[in-house]
Amino acid sequence: MPSKLPQNEILNIFRETGALLEGHFQLTSGLHSPQYFQCARVLQFPKYLHLFAGELARHFEYNEIELVISPAIGGIVVGTEVGRLLGVRTIFAERRDGIMEIRRGFEIRPGERVLVVEDVVTTGGSVHEVIDLVRGAKAILGGVGYIVDRSNGMLTFDARHYSVLQLNAVTFKPEECPLCGKGLPVTKPGSRGNY
Repeated sequence: MPSKLPQNEILNIFRETGALLEGHFQLTSGLHSPQYFQCARVLQFPKYLHLFAGELARHFEYNEIELVISPAIGGIVVGTEVGRLLGVRTIFAERRDGIMEIRRGFEIRPGERVLVVEDVVTTGGSVHEVIDLVRGAKAILGGVGYIVDRSNGMLTFDARHYSVLQLNAVTFKPEECPLCGKGLPVTKPGSRGNY
């Protein structure tokens, strides 16, 4: 379900802050795209962090959330702000040797009602890995919130989910990418790339 904030205004915010990049990108999912959302660039401005995190927090404020967890690194800033607005504990999961896990003394308690928060989703891979951690801890998945849905509305989670911005983003499998076919160099932005 997309946000009630005007989508064109949200896109303008991303453009004005340099958070919407144009070029040839390899996404965390492995797919290629002519656009990339570098949410960190918009979230560096407290007013926009508060705006987007506030939208997510309002959507889940009556879900009795007790913990917010985000996949590192992109979701940490927005997850922490959503947790602050909801007045609950916030933690993050991170990869070690390619596997998403809970570290740094963090814990998910059995029976705890958990909200998973991410910045951008395309395939939802990292979010699904965090959901597996929540369920593995015998906690309750109270919802999934994210700022940008690049899945063309195709993502589903076995819980209530909500996005601030939903886009019909163009993505290609690497072997079918016309940008690769034109010989354009590919950039791997984001937390697992080199941007």
